[in-house]
Order: sequence, then structure tokens, then C-alpha cells
Amino acid sequence: MSTWWSGKRVTVTGGRGFLGSSLVQMIEEAGGRVATFSSSEYNLTQQADVARMYHDQRPEIVIHLAARVGGIGANQDNPGSFFYENAIMGIEVMEQARQTGVSKFVQIGTVCAYPKFARIPFSEDELWNGYPEETNAPYGLAKKMLLVQAQAYRQQYGFNAIYLLPVNLYGPGDSIDLRNSHVIPALIRKCLEAKRAGAPTVDVWGTGSATREFLYVDDAARGIVLAAERYDKPDPVNLGSSEEISIRDLVTLIAQLTGFKGEIVFDATKPDGQPRRKLNVERAMREFGFTSETPFQIGLKNTIDWFSRKTAVPSVA
Repeated sequence: MSTWWSGKRVTVTGGRGFLGSSLVQMIEEAGGRVATFSSSEYNLTQQADVARMYHDQRPEIVIHLAARVGGIGANQDNPGSFFYENAIMGIEVMEQARQTGVSKFVQIGTVCAYPKFARIPFSEDELWNGYPEETNAPYGLAKKMLLVQAQAYRQQYGFNAIYLLPVNLYGPGDSIDLRNSHVIPALIRKCLEAKRAGAPTVDVWGTGSATREFLYVDDAARGIVLAAERYDKPDPVNLGSSEEISIRDLVTLIAQLTGFKGEIVFDATKPDGQPRRKLNVERAMREFGFTSETPFQIGLKNTIDWFSRKTAVPSVA
């Protein structure tokens, strides 16, 4: 474990959330003094609350994870609030980090910032070569503006801000609310609940033809830790596994791991989202030595076991 974090004051926005909890634990194990908070303590869409947070916590390093997020349905229902809240939080948190002399700022972006039809695998150099997929474009564009801010602040003020682009995350601790959850926890919940109820079918949005890449939450946290320690350049960096799976194959695998033996019904009237997602992860390896380590089936099994305990659904042997 690196000694780089030893004694450093670190603020992690969103530090009590899914990714944040794993990240905070890693930084504390490395000797960092981490401060987290809830939205009821500091509302990051309010300038005065952001200022109060910096005054109270006096961080040397800030990792901005906090975001308003959700799956396709949540993005379709809330495009305005998803754009505004993600943009204003990031802009204020980064601006006041600059004003208060923060030595390192780590902005977490999103794979949703990539163009809808980006060439596979997605390279950071092609981030601006097209418009994002429409169902989550407001969210993706809001987060992409924070890359512009980070690069502009580095150019004008010498502010050490870096920007990371994690792919879809999964793992224990993710949201289990079907209205806001991402694809893996939603599918796990549907399969486990269908098995428990003896339901003959599970309904899945879309045609099943879209593909996704997934990164285990602990791998993502480790990537952020390594980037904070070792990376000090303006160029964005992908964090991913570079393994692609179709939604159809994903559902089949989750059904197998959960023990659901019924029929999977795809609802083609619902959107697929972006047609394909697979990242080029060479820059992360080259710049700060990050590669994913958790095999996908093991990560899925860990997630299913956690979900089973969380919802009191019997775990699969």
C-alpha cells in the first residue's frame, strides 16, 4: 500500500454511496484522513453549502464522486434535473477547490459522455466526435463539461485537476431501487424475486442486442486511488475492464447464477440505450498501472450473494 495518502486530508463527495464506500475504505487503509457527508449536511447544488463544506473540512485532496444518477428510465424522466444538478455540483465543487488551494482534484466523469456511435473500443481521443446517446445525453454532457472546466483551470490557474471516465459499475452495495438502479442490480432483483414468487417470466427492457462493459466496484475504487497518486495530466482516462457482453447474454448469465429457470421476455418497445460500450483502457495501464482484476462471473456472484442477504432472498448454492 502506498504511503502517498498518509496523513493527507481527503474529502470524498458521495463518499457514503456505492463507489464512495469502497474508495473511502481504501484511502483510510492507506493512511488518509477522509471526510464524507450526506446531502442533508451539505447540499452541493448550493454555493453557500459548498463553501461551508470547504471551511469545515479543509481538504488537501478532493475526489468528486457525488452525482444524480439512474438507469435509462430515470434519465428519461429527469433530463433537466439530471443536467442541472450534475453540472452545478461539479462546477461549484471544483471552483471552490481552486479558491481554497486544494492540491489535487479528481473529477469522476461517466461513460455516458461518449458519442452514441463511438468507434469500438472507445478511445479518450474520440470523446468529442459526436453527440451522446439521447436517453442519457443531458447527464453525460453535464459531466463532460467538468472535463472542460478541469482542463481550463489547469491552463489558466495551474490547478491540478484530473478527469476519469469509469464504465458501468457493479458490485455489492449498489442501488436496488428498480426506478433508479442500473442494469445489473435491476436484473438480479427481477430474477431473484421471480424465482422466490415462482413467476414464469422476467421482463427485460429493449431487444437484448445492446452490449455493455462492466467494472467491479472495488476495481474502480483502486483505479481512482492509483490515478490520484500517480496521474497529473489534463487528458481524460478511461477506467474499465475492456470486456463486452450483450444484455441478452448478461440476463442469461444472471438467470443461471440466481437459479431462475423461467422465460426471459424482451420488451422491444423500450429503448436499448447506447448500442455498444467497450473502452480502450491502455492509457490507464500506461499512465498509472491500472488494470481490472475481478473476473466478471466472480463479481456477479459476489453481487448476487450480497443482494440475497440484503433482500432476505435465499442465496444460490
